[in-house]
Amino acid sequence: MASTFSCSQHSAPILAVFVVAYMTLGQASELRLLPAAASSRLASRTSGSSNMGAENSKPSSEVKQHVFSTDHPVRFSNELVDSLQKNTFTDATRSKAQELQYQERLTAELEKLREQGSQDFSKFSETLSGEEQPQDSEPSFTEKLADATSSSSTLAEKQKQKDMSRTSVTKEIEQLRAKLEQRKKLEQVDADLNKAKDDVVTCLRMHDRRPLDCWKEVETFKREVGRLEKEFVERTIR
Repeated sequence: MASTFSCSQHSAPILAVFVVAYMTLGQASELRLLPAAASSRLASRTSGSSNMGAENSKPSSEVKQHVFSTDHPVRFSNELVDSLQKNTFTDATRSKAQELQYQERLTAELEKLREQGSQDFSKFSETLSGEEQPQDSEPSFTEKLADATSSSSTLAEKQKQKDMSRTSVTKEIEQLRAKLEQRKKLEQVDADLNKAKDDVVTCLRMHDRRPLDCWKEVETFKREVGRLEKEFVERTIR
């Protein structure tokens, strides 16, 4: 018992030394492992950041498209909308309206020509009517002597010639006056032409979207214009 106790007394310091040495070695090994772990973590972080920089520096092969959209709808002014709604003219109606304008202009030109012809005839008629008929001048002595020596048949023939010349002049004047009266009647526009024109305008307004439905009215208007032109040419040639 004494030996055992003594041995235990001698071994206690030795165990204490071993324990202290073991703890010292453990702390040293932990101190060695800490820098290695920190360096590995730093290396991993560095490699990750380099990879991210490489990915950002790579050129993108995809072309990005930007589409801009507005939250507010496109709106037009009320004046523009009203003008578009009120405008009932189409290409067909415009062409028909131009054709009517051409016909009206032609009719106006024909009326001007008629008025000019009437004025010319009136001036000529006034000139003829204003001239006094030449009175029989007093015969000279030679004519009186010839009449005295002439027979009754010769005197009757001379008087007949004078009457014929006077009658022919009067007849010509009457003919000119009759022509002038006929020309004055042309100053009024034909009623059938006005009616045909009004029918065309009314039909185009009613069938704005279908102007071809007014072909009958247009043909009637053309026929009336052609009739007036023909009558004007015939009266001018006379």
